[in-house]
Amino acid sequence: MRKFPKPTEQEIDEGPQKVSFQIANGNARQTCILQTELPTKVQAQKYLMANWPIIEKMARDALAAGAIDDGAIRLTAS
Repeated sequence: MRKFPKPTEQEIDEGPQKVSFQIANGNARQTCILQTELPTKVQAQKYLMANWPIIEKMARDALAAGAIDDGAIRLTAS
C-alpha cells in the first residue's frame, strides 16, 4: 500500500477535509459533499475514488429519501 506524504502545517490547521462531487438526477446534477477525517485534500479525493461504488449508493439513497440539506447531499465517511 502506498504511503501518503505527511500533511503540511496548513493542512493540519485546516483539519478534516471535505470533497465535493455530483451525481446525475434525471437531466440535472445533484451536488454532494463527503466529510472525511483525512487531513489532506489529496487523501480525501483518493478515498472518494477508492470507495466510489459505496459512496455513490449512499448518495443515491439519500437523494431518494429527500435528505438534501441547503441544496446538497451531505455524507460522512468514518
